[in-house]
Amino acid sequence: MIQLDKVIVVEGKYDKIKLESLIDSTIITTNGFSIFKDKEQQELLRMLAKSKGLLVLTDSDAAGFKIRAFLRNICGKENVTDAYIPDFFGKEKRKTAPSKEGKLGVEGIDANILREILTNAGAGCTTTEKRRKITKTDLFEAGLSGTASSSEKRRKLQKQLNLPERLSANGLLTVLNTIMTYEEYEKLVNTQLTDK
Repeated sequence: MIQLDKVIVVEGKYDKIKLESLIDSTIITTNGFSIFKDKEQQELLRMLAKSKGLLVLTDSDAAGFKIRAFLRNICGKENVTDAYIPDFFGKEKRKTAPSKEGKLGVEGIDANILREILTNAGAGCTTTEKRRKITKTDLFEAGLSGTASSSEKRRKLQKQLNLPERLSANGLLTVLNTIMTYEEYEKLVNTQLTDK
């Protein structure tokens, strides 16, 4: 597995699924053009861009370039690194027809080519064993989701970690997996979140 020191941003869930088999890093989707209206996702990306930096790996079509430009605009170009896939023509296996421009997207690119693109992108790649991620079950067991007081506990934790207050439980999970290991999370929960 490849570990990157930046957060990877891709367009859709199939791109994310493809990369999850190659890298052990946080992967965020823009859900295509939905990013233009999704204020919570924009806030999350701005925060991650400032703390870790973003590596944007969108498709090499016009839509992908519009999303890249938007991310540089809202996150600051100094916080965004671009990784580009070459123009390969064809169609993804799950689709019945090629894209409008006839180019393969991230999901259709060979895994070895993607590894090379990520390694050459300047995102601080290291090879590592897959680490244990913080899960929704971990949040539930710590009382950060699923109870009447969960949102208040999340707000206190988010304030302590200088995170945006409007993060959902899923958003918090993404950020926690980006900024700390499971062991650091466990220590935090055991020392800071125990009810006294």
